[in-house]
Amino acid sequence: MSEHATIATDILARYAADAAREVEGVRGLVESHLPRHRGVRVTDEEGRVAVELHLAVDWRASIPAVGRQVQQRVAAYLERMADMRPATVDVVVDAIGPA
Repeated sequence: MSEHATIATDILARYAADAAREVEGVRGLVESHLPRHRGVRVTDEEGRVAVELHLAVDWRASIPAVGRQVQQRVAAYLERMADMRPATVDVVVDAIGPA
């Protein structure tokens, strides 16, 4: 018997959102106009998982530094919680505002 479990992309999106919110400089996720995409989109094509996060960041935050930290935190969190490493973690900054 093979021991293989599949985790829904909605669950992976929640994990990714939680991890992103932990990064200093992230104000929150920016909701998409697409249904069911609350600032995070996770796609799984033939076992290749891609994560796209849409963020609002603090005014004085370094966008490149925040982006790198979010990528690292999300990848590590998904690996720890879901035993999978995403192929890509793309960060899109949609808004900048006061801390």
